[in-house]
Amino acid sequence: MRITVEQRRRLLVARQLAPGVDRPGLPAARTVEDVVDRVLALHATDAPSVYLSVLARVPGLELQDVRDALFGRRTLVKVLAMRRTMFVVRRELVPVVHAAAGAAVGRRLRTRLLKELATLPTDPPVEDAQAFLAETERQVHAALAEQGPLDGASLSRAVPALRTAFLPTTTKSWDVRRTATSQLLSMLSAEGVVVRGEPRGSWSSNRHVWAPMDDWFPGGIPEVDEPTARADLARAWLAAFGPATEKDLQWWTGWNLRDTRAALGALDVREVDVEVGAPGGTGEREAARGVVLAQTLDDGSLDLPPDTVESVVSLVPSLDPTTMGWYQRDWYLGPHRDQLFDTIGNAGATVWWEGRIVGAWTVRRGGEPVFRLLEDVGADAEAAVGAEAGRIAALLGGDGTTASFPTPLYRELHA
Repeated sequence: MRITVEQRRRLLVARQLAPGVDRPGLPAARTVEDVVDRVLALHATDAPSVYLSVLARVPGLELQDVRDALFGRRTLVKVLAMRRTMFVVRRELVPVVHAAAGAAVGRRLRTRLLKELATLPTDPPVEDAQAFLAETERQVHAALAEQGPLDGASLSRAVPALRTAFLPTTTKSWDVRRTATSQLLSMLSAEGVVVRGEPRGSWSSNRHVWAPMDDWFPGGIPEVDEPTARADLARAWLAAFGPATEKDLQWWTGWNLRDTRAALGALDVREVDVEVGAPGGTGEREAARGVVLAQTLDDGSLDLPPDTVESVVSLVPSLDPTTMGWYQRDWYLGPHRDQLFDTIGNAGATVWWEGRIVGAWTVRRGGEPVFRLLEDVGADAEAAVGAEAGRIAALLGGDGTTASFPTPLYRELHA
């Protein structure tokens, strides 16, 4: 069976880009939690992207709705997991994500930190890496328990050991003095013992605070067997992003090939040929061997009508989960990679039209929406993009949007 680019785009639009429309077997998304269910996990490296990813998908939701889900109801939780990346996932999914991806990341970060403490020069000197790390962790937990959520700077004042610095050993520009704070807190986050709470400042602030995970999960994150968790996460990912290739799943999760294949082997899947587009956006389409959940073949998802994508416009932020959802992206990205991604693979804010990326957008400081289309999509489509940019800008109350990883086109729009 061959899954075409057109079928994949219809699924992408129905599931992820226009989830506010009722479809057979796919009830419309109404809430922030519904949006997260549709995309499985929101990228949260940039705090504003979490808000913008939700606002892009369901008209009627506002910034406060996202804040309430994150920090009021706490139905959504920030976790460091797949590919050592920060995500927002449903509270119910946290044990699965942690066991399937976060725990392994935590083990790698702990091994690396212990090695650096034992082998690199530090100020002040560390005599026993294991003892130093254990005592610093104890002090971090005590400070958070006694003083409540703290940002990194406040926590390092409460726990001076966090200011222990690794000293440069080369003359390379990137080899600079750095404290242990960021590495240790990232490790504890991946291990599931601390969690990012509400940031200081406005909705767009990246000045996050740390709190004990016990504040979200009394007694800690429930344990799940790792192979079982990987199978559960693979099933959830295929339900949101499949049909897809084995490489897509391996990249998204950060697993090795053995664990990826073991997870797929535990599921009821079917092998299919998946069209992955044409490199550079031109020429004959290529197909790769892929997989699809058997349920997807049975529920009619692949038979969505062509008008599913008709006139659908979406403006999603940098690092949006849909833009970043697959390793092989030609089928929706076309020839625009160099302008819309930075040199290490981070996506900028993108304009989608009928299930494919056609440009970039932003909101400048002061609230002015701007966009740039990279192909001719017609006057009606351009007007729809402008209207959607205006809608999102109005929700931000005069705030602009920023990106921690600016792309070439982003820089032009902000020039």
